[in-house]
Amino acid sequence: MKTQDMNRDWIATAATLSSALPYLQRYDGAIVVIKLGGHAMGSDEAMESFARDVVLLRHVGVNPVVVHGGGPMINAMLKKLDIQSEFVNGKRVTDQATVEVVEMVLSGVVNKRIVQAINAQGGTAVGLSGKDANLMICDQTDSSLGFVGTPSEMNPKLLQDLFAHDVIPVIAPLGAGRNGETFNINGDTAAGAIAAALKADRLLLLTDVSGVKNAAGEVVTELKAGQIREMTREGTIAGGMIPKTETALDALHSGVRAVVILDGRAPNAVLLELFTEHGAGSLIRPD
Repeated sequence: MKTQDMNRDWIATAATLSSALPYLQRYDGAIVVIKLGGHAMGSDEAMESFARDVVLLRHVGVNPVVVHGGGPMINAMLKKLDIQSEFVNGKRVTDQATVEVVEMVLSGVVNKRIVQAINAQGGTAVGLSGKDANLMICDQTDSSLGFVGTPSEMNPKLLQDLFAHDVIPVIAPLGAGRNGETFNINGDTAAGAIAAALKADRLLLLTDVSGVKNAAGEVVTELKAGQIREMTREGTIAGGMIPKTETALDALHSGVRAVVILDGRAPNAVLLELFTEHGAGSLIRPD
């Protein structure tokens, strides 16, 4: 006979699960696009934790879509292959040799690592790029930058078909050109375009910062689009946060219900954001 006493940790765990019920009901059937980058991709432990969270989302009725980056891995491979890069205004020129490496790394090593991690946790994940089923048709962003593209036509039916079969799409940010080109797309931009095409309930941008900060350096947990624009004009939002908030504003304008910029370094950040009252980052809503 085995006996044990209830302890406070168990009771707190049960209370946490119980309090999550209204959020589980709220997101049942919802589409949540997650941009994965930074620390969450940096270690096997972080990847395993992220993959477990994504599988949990699928099992409670959420339709997750993972869009990933891979800049450090691309840089490492370019160095290994001794391919020199040119820069225009601080941005890498993606020539033919470079875009071939970008596709090899993003659609190959990085994408399949994430797919394998999700499958290892009991999910069913499939790796794609924006070239598959013409998911993202791109136009060249700037001729001086070479094969860097901006999504101009989206075809999300394949993703909707995968949802119907409980499959989790994992998407590398590459797109097809109108003349057979391959274009590299900024990961945040790709995630925003996919979220907009799906009219997603949430777009989660995982970063290595805790969220959008005000002038006092404090994380602002909830903002409207107009406040983002004002903080940018004032210079409170600056540097690397600008492209993320611009992605958020574009997504909101295109029909995404809300965007969250959150710290991907925090354990179970996605679950905290979706299934707890306090969330885990900066929630941005339309005006």
